[in-house]
Amino acid sequence: MDNYELKLNEDKKRFEIEVEGHIAFIEYILTNDNVMFLTHTEVPKALGGKGIGSSIVEQALNYIKEHNYTLAPLCPFVAKYLVKNPNWQTILAKGYNVSK
Repeated sequence: MDNYELKLNEDKKRFEIEVEGHIAFIEYILTNDNVMFLTHTEVPKALGGKGIGSSIVEQALNYIKEHNYTLAPLCPFVAKYLVKNPNWQTILAKGYNVSK
């Protein structure tokens, strides 16, 4: 999987990856107690099937971990990624869990 550059767009409250002139993104909400809610992931149809969705989720999770935030995965795509990659479940916020 190619590693695309993740950008934090604080104005739009989302993580972005630009690929071939298209922008894939994950919207987030960061609470005062450092819980980051990932609310919606969107990958343009033109980029479908290229692993862009997984790449942006993994990079967003790395960002959360590096900043000592915890994760509230409200987005179904993010939750599904966590089921497939259970090692990331260690950063889940209290009261959140994911299962198949």
